[in-house]
Amino acid sequence: MSDEPVVPDGEEPATSPDSFPDEAAEMVPDTEVETTPEQDQLTLAQMEIAERTADLQRLQAEFVNYKRRVDRDRDLIRENATYAALAPITEVLDTIDRARDSAEQTGGSLDSGLKAVAEQLERTVATLGLIRFGAPGDAFDPSLHEALSHIGEDPEVEVTTCKVVAKAGYRIGDRVVRAAQVLVVDPAGS
Repeated sequence: MSDEPVVPDGEEPATSPDSFPDEAAEMVPDTEVETTPEQDQLTLAQMEIAERTADLQRLQAEFVNYKRRVDRDRDLIRENATYAALAPITEVLDTIDRARDSAEQTGGSLDSGLKAVAEQLERTVATLGLIRFGAPGDAFDPSLHEALSHIGEDPEVEVTTCKVVAKAGYRIGDRVVRAAQVLVVDPAGS
């Protein structure tokens, strides 16, 4: 018998690592992959595109936020300008109210010219958002009414109520331009 091991048919005999020729070690591929200059440029270009895309998305988000802030500021400036313009006009409207009351008490009416001007002024300020509030019988609300005086108790009311309105109140939206100046009554027994 020979010293060589028996190998079944079709299989190659096992060899020890020492039996590999030196050429076989040279045929094992390196783990580093060699790239061509074109592949390097493509990778660089893709990285630049990703960076520019991120920059563009960031700029777009900043622009959207800027636009929202400008719109909000524009609305606030418009509201403040309307408030500043209409606040002094409330005194003119008070004068018109007093003229109407005086004319009614004397049995007359406003001169037709003055009446037309008064109505036009009231329509104009209403279109600008100035809303009149405060009427006798309204429940007293300190955020809307300024109590000038307390005139006693009234058995007909259940809560503190505006009995007389000395000056109407005005607001623009939820913002009070001027609180209604009122005389109030309390419910009986309070």
